[in-house]
Amino acid sequence: MSANADLKPEGGLAAWPHLFQAGEPGAPVLLTLHGTGGNEQEITALAAHLDPRAGVLSPRGRVSEGGANRWFRRLREGVFDVDDVILRAGELAAFIAAARTEYGIEDAPLIAVGFSNGANIALATALLHPGAVDRVVAFSGMYPFGDREPEISATGVELLLLNGDQDPMAPAASVARLEEFASARGASVTRRSRPGGHGIDQGDLAAAQEWLAATTAPRGG
Repeated sequence: MSANADLKPEGGLAAWPHLFQAGEPGAPVLLTLHGTGGNEQEITALAAHLDPRAGVLSPRGRVSEGGANRWFRRLREGVFDVDDVILRAGELAAFIAAARTEYGIEDAPLIAVGFSNGANIALATALLHPGAVDRVVAFSGMYPFGDREPEISATGVELLLLNGDQDPMAPAASVARLEEFASARGASVTRRSRPGGHGIDQGDLAAAQEWLAATTAPRGG
């Protein structure tokens, strides 16, 4: 049973704006997490590029910054409210547990796919609550815990980090810190750095497709 099975999202699942699209039998479910200013609708386009067989579970970030949807508060550009990161990661873990039951996907492989702010909440949730989600494709994500290093075990967690090496919003030094932090706590981390800045390019999509195919392939006995 998931370590988060006893968690319930505040107000119930219906109080959290989201969409769910069933996939083919045996296919994974992609938890798509939008960036700042995005929503649960537009981010689902990523799923079709990565695995058209997959189901999609797509919630909306419930923090507003000047009317823009976000997953957690920040103090200023690049400086996160870490207490809020930790709180919101717990809320997302509770949402995932409830959605798995509601949509009958308890046994389906679930992989978080996030961009920017969505990548950061995916990373925080996987590291803090691996019982809810333990695989993440992070497009333009970074270390989500500021100046803290939570006491965690990330054994069994698998992360794919896809970043531009000149990204001012997710600096390479922060990505390197994330890689070191997660690896030291038992996570399997694959990192791809490309020339350029914040965003997703075709090489990122190809790398994500390959990684997803490998991580969801049946494991032989």
